[in-house]
Amino acid sequence: MKNYILILFLSYSALGLAQKVSSYRLTKDEIIQRELDGVSDFPIYKAFEYQDKGGVYELLFCENQKNISKKDTLNTKIQAISTMNDHGGFLEKWRINDLLEATEPKEKNIWFWTKYCSTKDIDGDGYIEPIIVYGTRNENDEIKRVKIIAVYKNKKYVIRAVECDLDLCRSFKKDQNWNTLPQKIKSYVDQLVVKIRKEQGLLLKDG
Repeated sequence: MKNYILILFLSYSALGLAQKVSSYRLTKDEIIQRELDGVSDFPIYKAFEYQDKGGVYELLFCENQKNISKKDTLNTKIQAISTMNDHGGFLEKWRINDLLEATEPKEKNIWFWTKYCSTKDIDGDGYIEPIIVYGTRNENDEIKRVKIIAVYKNKKYVIRAVECDLDLCRSFKKDQNWNTLPQKIKSYVDQLVVKIRKEQGLLLKDG
């Protein structure tokens, strides 16, 4: 009997450890059905729903689409918001805000680089660690700034990069708390930086 109870306990423990971690992109209809449009100050560019040991969350990428034409959509401000459905409402877990900076030449667009963003359980602890990447372009259509933000246990860890032909105005800085991240997350972001450098022809380094 004791052996039977022990087997049952181990079986339930294994099921708990194998709790589902998933993520997928929401369609426009699903965004409307979940009444997510009112959560942000700006239109939702893309939205993802992800599930981990903590519950089910929505991650919204929002851009203000200040100038819209047939050829291009330009943004002056962006927001990324993580929410959790809570008794018919939304409980905000964290938010990222940014906007164009006064530089020379002037920045003309800020946008989420969603091809480099991710919602994965990187360190295998049963919780998803979102990686948010966005950039800016200047009037010469050159990439000016790149930010990479790792969200771990609802806390943000940021890399800030400025691209420039001259060494003096180029930078690549990690927050002071960056080294407190689990090694698997740091390694994942290091590989992501290498990928962005290669695919976009960026330096992403200090002068």
